[in-house]
Formats: sequence, C-alpha cells, structure tokens
Amino acid sequence: MKTDKILIAVFIISLMITFSLQAQIQVIPAPAEISLSDGFFKVDSTRLFSDKHIRKVHIKKDKKMRTANPEGYSLIVDKKGIQLKAGSEAGLFYGRQTLRQLYNQQGIPFVAVNDSPRFSYRGLMVDVSRHFFTKEEIMKIMDAMAYYKLNRLHLHLTDAGGWRIQIDHYPMLTEQSAYRTESDWRKWWAGRDRTYLCEGDSGAYGGYYTKADIKEMVAYGESRRITIVPEVEFPGHSEEVFAAYPELCCAGEAHTSGEFCIGNPASMKFMEDVLGEIVELFPSKYIHVGGDEAGRSAWKKCPKCQAFMKEQGMTNEDELQSYMIRRAEDFLLTKGRKLIGWDEILQGGLAPEATVMSWRGESGGIKAARMGHDVIMTPGEYLYLDAYQADPRFQPYAIGGYTTVKKVYSYDPIPYDSLTVDESHHILGMQGNVWTEYIPTPDHLEYMIFPRALALAEAAWSPQAKRSWTDFKPRMNAHLKQLQTKGYHPFPLSDELDVSMRVDTLNRQIVVKMDAEKSPAEIRYTTDGTTPISSSLLYMDSVIVKDSADIRAAIFKNNELQGEPTVYKADYHHAVGKPIRFLSRFYRGYMAGGRGALVDGFRGGLTYLDGHWQGYLDSLDCVVDMLDTCDIHSVSVRFMQLIGPGVYQPASVELMTSSDGENFTSVGIVPTTVPSDYSSLAFQTYAFRGPWHVRYLRIRAPEVHSGFIFADEIVVW
Repeated sequence: MKTDKILIAVFIISLMITFSLQAQIQVIPAPAEISLSDGFFKVDSTRLFSDKHIRKVHIKKDKKMRTANPEGYSLIVDKKGIQLKAGSEAGLFYGRQTLRQLYNQQGIPFVAVNDSPRFSYRGLMVDVSRHFFTKEEIMKIMDAMAYYKLNRLHLHLTDAGGWRIQIDHYPMLTEQSAYRTESDWRKWWAGRDRTYLCEGDSGAYGGYYTKADIKEMVAYGESRRITIVPEVEFPGHSEEVFAAYPELCCAGEAHTSGEFCIGNPASMKFMEDVLGEIVELFPSKYIHVGGDEAGRSAWKKCPKCQAFMKEQGMTNEDELQSYMIRRAEDFLLTKGRKLIGWDEILQGGLAPEATVMSWRGESGGIKAARMGHDVIMTPGEYLYLDAYQADPRFQPYAIGGYTTVKKVYSYDPIPYDSLTVDESHHILGMQGNVWTEYIPTPDHLEYMIFPRALALAEAAWSPQAKRSWTDFKPRMNAHLKQLQTKGYHPFPLSDELDVSMRVDTLNRQIVVKMDAEKSPAEIRYTTDGTTPISSSLLYMDSVIVKDSADIRAAIFKNNELQGEPTVYKADYHHAVGKPIRFLSRFYRGYMAGGRGALVDGFRGGLTYLDGHWQGYLDSLDCVVDMLDTCDIHSVSVRFMQLIGPGVYQPASVELMTSSDGENFTSVGIVPTTVPSDYSSLAFQTYAFRGPWHVRYLRIRAPEVHSGFIFADEIVVW
C-alpha cells in the first residue's frame, strides 16, 4: 500500500509539471519550431486581434520570407512586445491563429516560433447531399477550420440524396431534385422509388444553395484562408439528376440507374454546362468531378453506349468512364482549372493532368504518384470521420468502421516504403471526409468532426518527426473545452480505454498497454474479471500476462469509476505460434496478420479493420497442428457481427479433433445466438470443453449470409 501511494504521488507530480507547461502552450497544430521563456506579454485581446499596429505589436509582411513556404511565419513574443512576420497574408493569418491560441488570462507567454505547414492541402470534406446543411452551418465549420489551419473545404454538392446548387441552365435540378420525401436516410434509401418532391411541396425535405449563397460562402472562406473545392458527380451517383432529366440516363427513365448515358451527346453537354457555371462560382484551382463507384451494367445494355464504344474503338466499359473524365478535364483546362477525382478515375486510363483523391486505401494514390500525378490521401480506414469513434454499442448509428481520434492522429500520408523521394513530392496533403447518410443535424455533424479534425489538422501541418500522441492528447483535451465554450458540440471523448498488446515469444508472455483519450486519466485495473474499484491496481506502464488474464480497466476521477470498464482478454495459450492450414480461403483484403493470424496471440478489438480480425467471403475451415499429441482442455474462438458493412456471425461453429491430421471426429457444434438482423455491433465466443488427447484441431464455421465472417484468435488450453 505504501508503494502504491508513492507511485501515485510521483504520477501526480509529473502531471503537475507537464500541465504547468502545457497551460502556457496549447497550440494545435503544433508549430514546427517553438521555444518557451519565462514571462508573459500583457495585452488586451480585443485590441490585439483587431488592430495591426498597436504599440509594441508589429505584424508585417517580410519580402525576405517570400521565397520560403508561402504559408509560413515567424513569431517572437518577449518583454519588448510581439513581432509577427511572414512572406504572405496567409502566413500572417496563421501566425495570428497561433497568437489567439497562445493568449490566456496572464497574457501571451514569451515564445519564439518558426512555423510552416508540412502539406499545402489540408482538407475537410462535408457531404451536403445526403443531408443538407445551411450556409450558416457551413460557415461555422469554416471558423473552426481556420482556427486550426485547415485550408480546403470540399463540398460534396450532388448525389442521390439531393442536388444542392443552383444551375441556371438546368433549373429543374433544384426545383425537382433538391428535396425528397423522407429525412431518415435509411427509410428513404430503402424505398421502392426513392421519391423526390418539388420545392415548396408539403413535407419536402432538403434544400440547396443559391448562387448568392455560394458567393457568400466563398468570400467567407477566402477571408479565413479556406478554399472551397466543389464536387459535382460524374458519371455515377446521379440518380437525382435523372429524376429531373431522365433522358440523360441509359434507360431514359428515372430510378433505373445512377450513371449518365455516355453514348448520349446530351450528357456531355450537361456536364460542360454545369461545370461552366461551377467555375464561375468557385475560384478554386481544383474542381472535383467524383468518378467513384460508377456501375457498368446500364452501359453494357445500352445501345447508345455500345455503339459509342465501337465508334471510339473501346474494348471495355472502364474506357467509357475514362472518356467522360477526360472530357471533363479538357473542358476544365480551357477554364484554367484542374480536375480532381476519387481514385476510380484511374480505371480505363487516367486523364493526363488529373489529381487523384485516394480513398480506397493508399494504393490508388501510390499508383497515381508513380505515374507523376498529384495526390490527396484520404484513406477510409484513417480519415473517414463518419465512422464510429467509440464503442459502436454506445454511439449514434453510423455507417460502420471504427476510427478514433488517436487513429486519425497516427496517419502519415506519405508511404515512404512505397514511393521514392521524388514520387512522394506528388503527395500534396490529406483530407478527412464526413459522409452524412446518418448525420442529420448540425450538432451531430460537429460531434463527428470534432475533435478528430484537430488530429487531422496537426497530422497535415506539423513535422512528422515532431508529432507525439502523448503531447497532443492534453492539448486536445484543453481545446475540447474551448470548442464547447464557442458553441460547438464535439464528441466529449470516451471513458473507454485503448488496449493494445505485444506478444513476447522469447519470454512466453503478453505485454498489455492501455491508453485513454482523456487527459489526465487515472487508470485502475483488475486481472481476474472483477470490476475495478478505487483501490485496485494503478496502471503505470504495462501489464504482463504469463498465461491468461481477464482484464477489467477503467478511468477513475475523485475515486469514482467513469463510464463502463473496458474488458480485454489476454491469453498466451498453447496454440500461439503453432502451424495452421486452411481448407477454405480467407479474403486477402482482410487477412489480418497473415496465415498465422488466428494463432498469433493477438486479440481483435472493436473493428474488423484493426489488423487482428481475419475475414472470409464464405466459410472458415482450418486445422491447427499442436505439433505433438497433448492434453487439450478447452478451445474457443470469437466472431463479430456488424451487418451495416455486411459482417455476419457464422451459422455455427464445429470443433473436430484428430491424431493423424486426416481422420477427424466432431466433438461438438455450437450454434450462433445472434439474430441475423441484429444491427448493432455484436460478438459471440464459441467455446468447447474437453478434455481431449489429440494433436490436430479443426474449426469449421459455415457462412449463412452473403457477406463476410470475421474470426478472432483460436484460444487453446
């Protein structure tokens, strides 16, 4: 008990020292170079941020700094006053944001800062089609973006959910396709005809931006160094267009497909007319044309498309998509703009000067960079901010996935092991995406964006070598309170713990690490499955597991347990590292740690994308070789269900044993207890009790629904 008290005292003292410094410097994103001195410069914040030339405050452009990074700045605060210099207005603007963040009740701490962004493109995408957000709501998001030095707002303006921008050439786009019958996306999307309503109809849900709205939003962004990048979808995701202009789809009838008829010259005219009005409204160098998830079935059956392919000498439908993208690029180049699209625009041949936004992992971005094309990295695994950010069982319904603020922060957009130095220069930056199928309100939108956008901002701005999650975490916690004070509705951070492990085969043990989003955090835990209390073991650095541990851990504040304990099983079981062979095939896209993932000692977490769950397109059938005949007392394996992305429990799990590896005897079948229509995240452990004196263990888990099954560790005792 005495040792525990000493540890607590050391822990508290270290926190006090850390937070006394962090109370003075809580800048996000962290500057490239910053040093702190004793003392504060006393200044009235109202005058500081409204007047460029008050006494002892010098803010000016410096011609000598023009050749450096155009967004960089230098800042010195000492007893003489404040000196902020930059080679451009953008640099001065970002220097002011740093000053704003440094300011506290004592004044501004004495600092010396030399700062510039790592990447020129630091973006956030908001889908305003699935749910419409007013210009005021978007401008509120831009206020926060500017404060954290994000400089691109990508607006997904068109999709099946509704057309959101006034186009003079095609007035029915907003008259007939900007409103729908249902605000609930799931109900509307599941409907037979996905009905749209006319503007002004009773019950019409939706909206659009007038040209005056767009001009106001663009100007608002420019004043905050934010460029709005518009996206209008071609050739797919266009069901709403055909509700107003059905002649532009292959069948000539609404609700038959989401792809433009590329064999119809009117489709090309529509695209160029719309893009012509878009470039008049948006000064952005980049114009986004989508290009993702376009189906091919309508084109294959369309006489116009097939005749056009023959005329053009095309051999497959991928080339149809490429043709439309190239036409879009040719048109945009005549307007002095550049085309950007999702990584599917690589299919059928990439337009010569196109920029690729890589969302299906990094492979599309890597391929484009090797071809000499510029790239924005936005992989779904790390940067889709519509994914769950805490245990899905206790969060608002989302599309799936599991992307914590820590995971966003961990992302480095340059894959150094896949690109040369010259090729890596084509990586212009990164972007977080917020798809809004299940985000119907402004408060919910802010809940999903913040504080993950803060992690995004630091990953995009700060030097990779100087970034530290341990350093970022307390700054993020401080800024969370600021966001709430300013009227935002951020996710309040989770009481859950991030648990990771390392399998130490040399010492035959598992090293368990725990981390909290909240800071400071006093973590206490047990290893016997009991709920921790205020006198339970204090977590300091790691937990060593020699055999098996049923860990329960939680944050405590004022001796009170916060939230629900985090549960984690760790087993250095008898099958760790043993050979395994598969009689069925696992899906290579979700092969986790490779062929040995089911017997490597690692437990899967709350997402099938964490690298420890192994996925199968059909049944699982595998054999574990214990290398010698031995006594087996129990075998268990866990499966996940999350039906949104198509992950289901198997129908049952069967265990079979053998002494020769050829002749197997069934020792039991455990059926699933999770209903196939259960939509929340669910786990089931299928356990078998022995004893058996055998060498080989065979696990069979038949698929019952079309989709995936995901298996965790096969635990053998």
